[in-house]
Amino acid sequence: MGAGVSAPERLRPASTFIDQTMHYQSPISPGHSWYEASLAERPQYPTLDGSRQADVVIIGGGFTGLSAAAHLAAAGVDVTLIEAYRLGDGASGRNGGQLNTGQRAWPEELETEYGFTRAKALFDLAEDAKQHLFDFSATHDIDIDYMPGQMSLAHKPRYVKDYRAHAEILATRFDYPHISFMDAEETAKRLGSTRYFGGTRDTGTGHIHPMKLVVGTARVAAAAGAHLFENTQATNIASNAGKVMVTTPSGTITAQKCLIAVNAYGGNLEPISAAHVMPIGSFIGATVPLGNDSPVLPGGESVDDSRFVVRYFRRSKDGRLLFGGREVYAVDDPKDIPQQIQRQIAEIFPGLGNVEITHAWGGFVGITMPRQPFVREVMPNVISASGYSGHGVMLSNFVGKLYAETVTGNTDRLKLFKDLKIPAFPGGRRLRAPLLFLALNWYALRDRI
Repeated sequence: MGAGVSAPERLRPASTFIDQTMHYQSPISPGHSWYEASLAERPQYPTLDGSRQADVVIIGGGFTGLSAAAHLAAAGVDVTLIEAYRLGDGASGRNGGQLNTGQRAWPEELETEYGFTRAKALFDLAEDAKQHLFDFSATHDIDIDYMPGQMSLAHKPRYVKDYRAHAEILATRFDYPHISFMDAEETAKRLGSTRYFGGTRDTGTGHIHPMKLVVGTARVAAAAGAHLFENTQATNIASNAGKVMVTTPSGTITAQKCLIAVNAYGGNLEPISAAHVMPIGSFIGATVPLGNDSPVLPGGESVDDSRFVVRYFRRSKDGRLLFGGREVYAVDDPKDIPQQIQRQIAEIFPGLGNVEITHAWGGFVGITMPRQPFVREVMPNVISASGYSGHGVMLSNFVGKLYAETVTGNTDRLKLFKDLKIPAFPGGRRLRAPLLFLALNWYALRDRI
């Protein structure tokens, strides 16, 4: 659900995020997001009834799965997609809507680990992902409420020099001219608050209405011939003799290939993905429209900050403040989301201390240890793709396209993700939850000192 560019204290946590309950989780506060409330229409798709065959079966109806289905169907591939709830009920339809630039880690961090050539290739791949999202939505007439601009801000003075260096590195080493450093004065002017000490402003990216992209991509996929099914849970996957069989409560789908695209909602479905991708609950509130005379974000940019428990916010097309950052490291749903979010808003914008929160919602986002996507063949003819770690709006749609490319014969670009070093979380099934809970609360404490 979150969004943000890496910052010094959030670069490489020793471990990340809690274990989820070992079954499919329903989304937090379903049906209460401003995104869903603001849709003119949210089409429904049938529940699978009986068994069927396909060239490719996709499990998961978010950005990755729907993008893959759309591109596969357009290429003439017989594809069946199943979603345990409704399309977009996971993070794809409930996130912060920020596109970001590059991978989740800064490119200079990736250069340290992988070398310049590979770091540059990953950065360029992310730029391709951004352009693909723009081109796809324009080609298919999907109104995603795009608004340009993003600011990444330092919440501690000692981080300012890192942001200054980052802007310079992107411009000179990675050929990205759209980012500039902001001092405290410019930051306050563009933000409408003196809470931060500086940061960067990126005019080469922006933010969108994610549920509109979900609905539009599903429409494109269905029109191209993809078979989409909602309220159809995968209960088992088996790969034998060159065939993949996905079991559901109402029948079995037999296919040549399978894409698992469930992100944080996999539960026990597939153990390798579960060992490498963890869920974190993140929560967003939407205020009443602030009005054209509000000093908050007068340029309309989205914002993320340098906290480990990142705060991310932006103004919608109708002038609401959409504010995220209330994270939870346990499986219980917090009952005070609006109050928690309102307190965080007031810390940054004291004038909004009593602003009305009209909608509050949350969901689980998939995180990996190094904050890089997990893309791997987990059994013969079965690829799992998830763990976008807050960069999913841009990257997950593109990974779906790249998966479609592999099915039709081009494996080069997806291989850049498959070759990333993504370790499993420590502790195994029994110990990783308490270990990660302690580690994350330690990092959250460091945000405040």
